[in-house]
Amino acid sequence: MQSRKARICLSVCVAALACAGALYLYFMGPGNIPLVCVFYETTGLYCPGCGAGRACYSILHGRFLEAFCYNPLMMILLPLIGMYIAARMVDWIVTGGNHIDRKINVKFLTWVLVIVVVYGVVRNLPVFPFTLLAPEGLWQVL
Repeated sequence: MQSRKARICLSVCVAALACAGALYLYFMGPGNIPLVCVFYETTGLYCPGCGAGRACYSILHGRFLEAFCYNPLMMILLPLIGMYIAARMVDWIVTGGNHIDRKINVKFLTWVLVIVVVYGVVRNLPVFPFTLLAPEGLWQVL
């Protein structure tokens, strides 16, 4: 078992790496990052995460409406994911264990999974209003 100092040091390093990644995205933009969506490249369909890189870039520049247009579901789930990561990290630093996961309702996680899968399906339907869920689709009405 690691000491609290070691857990704090590791957490600070992980946070610094996350900040470095955010700074890189802030200055370079999603078009300059050599990552591609394997699902989209293979199938030609949007995965539930398509547009997330551009959405994160927009968030870092304070353009929240633009981020929502790239990936609405991510904009809704991002605060929940952020709270989970922060709570999990604090719990790990303080106790050295994982007491957060046991407190999350399995039904809630199941519903989140169902919503993500359904979102991934309906954003590929070539029928209005589902075409609005494609990356940049909401710009059609704005």
